Parts: sequence; structure tokens; C-alpha cells
Amino acid sequence: MPILLLILASALWGLSFPLVKVLHLEQASRLPGASTLFLASWMQAARFGISAAILLPFLMRQKRPTPLETRQGFILALWGGAGMWLQADALAYTEASTSAFLTQAYCILLPLLACLRMRRLPGTRVVIATLLVLAGGGILSGIRADHLQLGRGEIETLAAALLFTFQILTLEDSKYRENRGSMVSLTMFLGIAVLFVPVTAITAPSLQACLTAGASVPAVVIIGSLALFCSVGAYVLMNTWQPRVSATEAGLIYTSEPVFAAIYVLFLPVILGSFAGSVYPNETLSAQLLAGGGLVVAANALMQWRQKTHMPPIGPIP
Repeated sequence: MPILLLILASALWGLSFPLVKVLHLEQASRLPGASTLFLASWMQAARFGISAAILLPFLMRQKRPTPLETRQGFILALWGGAGMWLQADALAYTEASTSAFLTQAYCILLPLLACLRMRRLPGTRVVIATLLVLAGGGILSGIRADHLQLGRGEIETLAAALLFTFQILTLEDSKYRENRGSMVSLTMFLGIAVLFVPVTAITAPSLQACLTAGASVPAVVIIGSLALFCSVGAYVLMNTWQPRVSATEAGLIYTSEPVFAAIYVLFLPVILGSFAGSVYPNETLSAQLLAGGGLVVAANALMQWRQKTHMPPIGPIP
């Protein structure tokens, strides 16, 4: 059951890439003077504020969050919120499928951080996997031998992957094993919304822009879909069920996220673009996408292959 639910969470996360991309296109057409950082900040505040409002009625009869649940939720808000902010801004400069695959770099960063913490050199497996990720990222980014430069979208996505690494480490911390996933999620959603309200105000070209950004039916529907499916659905599943499987299983399951995203972008962009009144062509299964994405998935599979498992902590389900 936990494995199937985490696969479902990955499928819901995969939806966020085309949804965020089309939201940016729709808002940019109505606010041509707004920066991508403002639009990404506005999306974070609105998305997770709505997410908290959706989840709150279901938790009204439960006990209030404990100090540990509040602490974990706010830490997840810091790492996850900053990571999703960078990821959202990156989608203005790169394809949704490329961003989805590069985000999986956290599966390689986790063992590298473990090597640093234990003060030992990385093993052969880690070195090979890291090289595979670098090669895959280079192919996805269109790097050529005569033009060795990552674009803004790729750099921000890799930085987001680093932040997601700390988010996963926080979720795996054994001292939080008794926390309720739903309460942690509510605290996380509120934390992200509160964090990005001032950031939105600082980056906004004007106060009116904060209202205009959501003043269309497509924007409301898309931000609502992100809140319901990609935040409430995906994060409640992750925060509740990831501690109930081994780290090896969780890492392998999450590599399915870019696969789902790559499938979605084959048909969803035109549908979403038509609804939002924006030009958003479908992506194709190019040799570049297959080769680069395949190397990233191969690197993650290599890292997870025959790893030692651990007994998952068992805590309350609600």
C-alpha cells in the first residue's frame, strides 16, 4: 500500500510541471512587466494558502499540531518552499520535462552528503552515478562541446534539487516518527504561504499586480489544481507514507516523477494552452529527451540497486 500511494504522489507531482509552465505563460501575457521571480513568489503564496484552506476543514476535529509536528512542518516549508520557488522560476526558462528529470539530482546528492558527513571518499557507485547525472543534465540542457554553459533554468532546477535533498532528510529524521503526516502538511502549507507573502510584495511591480496575477478564470483554475492535486494530494501522501518504507524504496519510487511528467507533456500543453489562451505546444519524445532522461533514471537506479534497507519507523497514520 505505501509503495502504491507514493507512486500516486509522484504522478500528482508530475502534473505540476506543465501546470506551472502554462500558469507562467498565462500570467506573463497579462503582466508583461512582471518578473518571473514575482510570478513564482505569487504562485507559492497563493498555491499553498489555498492548500491550507482545503486541508484545514478535514483536520478541525483532530488535536492541534504538537511542537514536533510544528517544527517539522516549518522546516519542510523552508526547504520545500524555497526549492519549489526556484523550480517555478526555472520553468520560465526551460522545458517541463527537462526540469522534471534534473530535479531528480537529489537522489545523487543524498549519498554525496552522507560521504561528507562521514568524512570519507565517495565509492565507485556514487562517482559513476554522479557522472551519469552530469551527462544526462548536459544532454537535456543542450550543452555542446563548444558551448559549455548551463542556462538559468537548469541552474535553478539543480539548486532546487539541493534544497529538496534537505527536505527529504528532514522527513526521514527518526525524531519525527510519531508525527501525523496531515498535521505536518498543514503546518508546511501555512509556513510556505506566510514565507512568500512578503517576498511577493517585495518583488511585485505594483500592488495592483498582486491582484491582477490571479484575476482570470484560467489562473484561478490552474492555481486551484496545483493546490488540490500537487500540494494537498501529493504532499499529504508523501508526508504520511514515506516514513513507512525504506529510504531505498522511496528514492526509487520518486524517480517515476519525471517519467509521469514526460508523458503528460506529450498531450497536456496544447489542452492547457488552449484553455489559458496561450501558445504552449506539446513536447515530443526526442532523442535528446530519451537519452538525457534515461541517463538520469539510470543513475538513480544504480544508486538504489541492492542497497541495504532499514526497518521503517511506524507512527500514526492521520
